[in-house]
Amino acid sequence: MHLALFDFDGTISTRDTTWDFILRACGRRRVLSGFVHLSPMILSYSLKRISHHEAKQAVIRHYFGDWEKDAFIRAARHYARTVVPTIIRPEAASRINRHLGMGHTVAVVTGSLEVLLSEWCTGVGVDLIATGIDLNSASIGLSTRNCFREEKARRVREKYDLGSFETIYAYGDSSGDREMMALAHERYYRRFD
Repeated sequence: MHLALFDFDGTISTRDTTWDFILRACGRRRVLSGFVHLSPMILSYSLKRISHHEAKQAVIRHYFGDWEKDAFIRAARHYARTVVPTIIRPEAASRINRHLGMGHTVAVVTGSLEVLLSEWCTGVGVDLIATGIDLNSASIGLSTRNCFREEKARRVREKYDLGSFETIYAYGDSSGDREMMALAHERYYRRFD
């Protein structure tokens, strides 16, 4: 048995899907005014006073906290169907298909929102480990820890018995993938071969 782990944003896709979705769903004016409102949080994050999870939670709550849940789901599904398929790197799709063709288990492990990528992953036939959205509480926010750095590795170990795989491959493009890539026997950083 073999396992291939792929980051999504910047590795499989050509852009950051969370911010792209926010921009498309909320509009440029609201995004820019949001940066002003969120600037204290952004500064705290850059000074490492708050975690990546806390920063992402603040961003999601700021832009979507007052949205009706049905409107959020419609916007997310629209993005998933119309945008996600257009931002896939051909070389990433080719490598995923190669792993699938050899009977490997393939998983996308990403900080992006699960609701944006689940349809694409299901269609391709790969597992998804991503950041969940809470649609059951009064305000839209995250339902899981942000799937970033050590959380990526923790979630992979939680889902799979890594000792049962003969070879683990990992593909990433940023420091946020480091812990996930450390799980692998073969690592591909900003490349596919």
